[in-house]
Amino acid sequence: MIDVTKTKFSILGSARSGIAAAYKIKEMGGSAFISDYKPESEITNAAKLKLDFECEFGRHTKRILDCNILIVSPGIPSNLPILEQAKQSGIEIIGEIEFAYRIKASDSKIIAITGSNGKSTTVSLIHHILRIAGYNSVLGGNIGVAATSFPLQNLGIDFIVLELSSFQLELIKHFRADVAAILNITPDHLNRYAGMNDYADAKFNIFLNQKADDLAILNADDEFTNNYEYKVNSQLKHFSLKQKTDIFLDANNIIIDDQKISIKNTTLKGPHNSANIMAAILALSPFQIPQETFEKALNTFQPLAHRLEFIAKINGVAYYNDSKATNTDSVKYALQSFEKPIRIIMGGAGKGEDYSVLNKYLKKHAKKIYLIGDTRFEMEKAFADIIPLELFENYQSMIEKIHSEAEAGESVVLCPACTSYDMFKNFEERGNYFKKLVMELSR
Repeated sequence: MIDVTKTKFSILGSARSGIAAAYKIKEMGGSAFISDYKPESEITNAAKLKLDFECEFGRHTKRILDCNILIVSPGIPSNLPILEQAKQSGIEIIGEIEFAYRIKASDSKIIAITGSNGKSTTVSLIHHILRIAGYNSVLGGNIGVAATSFPLQNLGIDFIVLELSSFQLELIKHFRADVAAILNITPDHLNRYAGMNDYADAKFNIFLNQKADDLAILNADDEFTNNYEYKVNSQLKHFSLKQKTDIFLDANNIIIDDQKISIKNTTLKGPHNSANIMAAILALSPFQIPQETFEKALNTFQPLAHRLEFIAKINGVAYYNDSKATNTDSVKYALQSFEKPIRIIMGGAGKGEDYSVLNKYLKKHAKKIYLIGDTRFEMEKAFADIIPLELFENYQSMIEKIHSEAEAGESVVLCPACTSYDMFKNFEERGNYFKKLVMELSR
């Protein structure tokens, strides 16, 4: 455990995780220097931060190097010159997740989940099952609150459930999860990584410090996770939609050991969600949770917003918000979740993906594509001659056009395959704006 009072900290980035780490250091009697390249006018609560900490905004100076440990926020480019200078100076560079682990002073079990798609749903479901089972569980990481926001002693907390992104896993050194899972690895964030192998390496850091009796979980149907199994040194189990493994799907039932868990009445629809459910159940398999508890939890779990979220049916047309679908694989999952071809809204800020991989899915499952955002012209080229498509400058005119074209019995789905940063702060803001425009159609 770090002696915070005797350690000098610098923090790169003043978003949620960086600020959580700074205030935890202060709570423990230490101090931290915060540096953010964004101008002060763009920093939330900049005035309060300047009162509580020594800060610099709009630049990264060598003041950052006056520390023993540099905590880097997820998403900060790994090739920043100041980071290279820190390495050359012998400064230890870690992430907020690593810092949270080092100050953890309890025996709470850690369940950590990563993957290109399905992370938030899976960790939220695990958390929900644990609560139904009577355990005291907390949920955080890349969802909800930062890991350092949890109480220091974690008194009475049985489980810490963490959603972890590849960015958060890049700087893992000692972090260890009792249960860790990679749901899938598909092209994503290729504007940050040199290629798929670098991306997979970051994901597999989740297993880095596991012991022989810890549990590692992989998707038997995923090509990349299969190729990297040699990196796992703990007890390894698999889930699959296609074959009989440690846990598998049989019609409307999930089979694990001697349990037959019904998913007939769950609100989580689609094959991708069946995979998420299996991963959640397998993650909890060491803890003797009864079958009826799993079924009760599955039947009462509410799907997360912005993930194939049903908004409304207007003039017989169903509208869905899947704003969290920020890569091509998540679009494949969404398309296969509908029985009839859909009208799909795509586009946003790109991440270096090849959109043409969606052609056969769009041809089979979509009726028309509505393109918007920075990638609309790139997507127009990728989807040329597949099915009808149309380009738009703004969401309002696009929704009005869709409303005039869509017929009763059809579904309209916002499923961008891109991030939202070209037009919005995040996928939540994009999804909420879409929902607002849809609801205005009914007035």
